[in-house]
Amino acid sequence: MVHPIAEANEESPFGKLTPEEFYAHHSVSHGSEFVTNPRGLKLFTQWWTPLPPKTIIGTLAVVHGYTGESSWLLQLTAVHFAKAGFATCALDHQGHGFSDGLVAHIPDINPVVDDCITFFENFRSRFDPSLPSFLYAESLGGAIALLITLRRREMLWSGVILNGAMCGISAKFKPPWPLEHFLSVVAAVIPTWRVVPTRGSIPEVSFKVEWKRRLALASPRRTVARPRAATAQELLRICRELQGRYEEVEVPLLVAHGGDDVVCDPACVEELHARAASKDKTLKIYPGMWHQMVGEPEENVELVFGDMLEWLRTRAQRAPEHGVA
Repeated sequence: MVHPIAEANEESPFGKLTPEEFYAHHSVSHGSEFVTNPRGLKLFTQWWTPLPPKTIIGTLAVVHGYTGESSWLLQLTAVHFAKAGFATCALDHQGHGFSDGLVAHIPDINPVVDDCITFFENFRSRFDPSLPSFLYAESLGGAIALLITLRRREMLWSGVILNGAMCGISAKFKPPWPLEHFLSVVAAVIPTWRVVPTRGSIPEVSFKVEWKRRLALASPRRTVARPRAATAQELLRICRELQGRYEEVEVPLLVAHGGDDVVCDPACVEELHARAASKDKTLKIYPGMWHQMVGEPEENVELVFGDMLEWLRTRAQRAPEHGVA
C-alpha cells in the first residue's frame, strides 16, 4: 500500500486535491475539535477512520515531534494507517500546530504527556474496548510515547512504533559544549530566549529529498527558529530520564531509525532495544536513511512504512487471542 506522501507536492501534503477530496480518495473520514486542557490552553485534536466496507481492526494514537504538528506531513502517515483499518487520532502539543501556547516552547514535558493521555483515553473509549490499541510516535514524540506507557501502566497498549525516537540527541546536532554546560543558568534567567544554536536547522538535516524538505518548510505553522533555552534544557533532561529507565519499558516495541540520523542518535535506540524488558521487541536500523524517513526517496518510504504496517497488522490479529486491550 503506497504511502500518501507519493501524492504530495512541495506546496501541499494533499497535492492538487482539497483536504476533503484527499480523504475521500483514500476512503477515510476525518473529524477535528478543540479541547481545553487543565492549564486553560485550547488544543487542536483530530482523527481519521476507515470508511466502510473497511472494518476497524485497532486504534492508533499518533504523537508528533518538536516543531511538528498533526496536520501537515504527519497527517499523511495518519491517513496511511487509517486506510489500513486503524482508527487513528492525533493532537497538536502546546505551542505547536493549531494549539495554544508560546511557539515551540515545552519547558516541562509532564503536562504534555498528561494532555496526550487524556485525549488518547477519550478517543479509545469511542470504540469497542476489545480492539487492540497502538501508539505511533516520531522524534520527541517517541520520548513522549515511552513516558505515556511508563506513566499509565494500566492503560494497556498492544504495541508502540518509535520512528526516529528522541532517546538521545546526536552530538552532531547538540549545541557547542560551553553553551550546553551553562544551559541551566540561561534557562533559569531567560527561559524563553532563543539562545541555543543547533548544528543546522531540523528540516535541513532531517529530509533527504529536497522537495519534501520544501514541503515541510511550507507549513504556515512550522518554526525554524532556534530552540528556546528552557525547552532545550528539557529535551536534554528527557533523554537522561529515559536512558535511566529503559529496563522499565515493557510494552511491545518496533524501534525504527535511520542509520544516518544526525538529530536523534541511533545508538540510544539500540541501547533501548537491548535493555527494554519488552518480550516482543524489534529493532530496524535502516542504513543511510535520515531522521525523517518519510523524507526519503519513494522506495525507502515504502520499505519503512511497509515494515510498520506489517508489524501493526500482525499484532492486531494476535491481540484478541491474548486478550490485549
